[in-house]
Amino acid sequence: MSAPGPVALPPWREPVRDEWIDYNGHLSEAYYVLVFGHATDAVMEQLGLGPGYRAAHDASLYTVEAHVRYLDEVPAGAGLEVRSSVVGATAKALHLWHEMWSGDRLRATEEVLGLHVAGGRSAPFPPDVADRVAAVLTEPGPDTGRSVGLRR
Repeated sequence: MSAPGPVALPPWREPVRDEWIDYNGHLSEAYYVLVFGHATDAVMEQLGLGPGYRAAHDASLYTVEAHVRYLDEVPAGAGLEVRSSVVGATAKALHLWHEMWSGDRLRATEEVLGLHVAGGRSAPFPPDVADRVAAVLTEPGPDTGRSVGLRR
């Protein structure tokens, strides 16, 4: 009998708001990041790092690096779905992968490196959080770990 695979995280969904539309009639780049931030908050909640945890332990997940790829325009009035995965973890850090979908098209991706901080210093995840991370941990896809640069 094989070991069970990772548990899927529920997607984050929200509509594009009119005030998020730029002068080209599309979702402005800052709002891609805002929506990805909301998705990160949802992942944190699923892992037991939500507002109650922060208040009780003076601890949270801090974003220390992020990489966004803008792949397709998002029109006004669109619905957004962010599919998130934990693609790497250490005792103190998480590597998140977000895919933003609208309709049946991938519109953007964001990779996030988050560091667990307690009392102003990096700290290991508590055992219950580490167990939840292990339950959702999945292999990174082929587009993770890319860097920005010009091809010559």
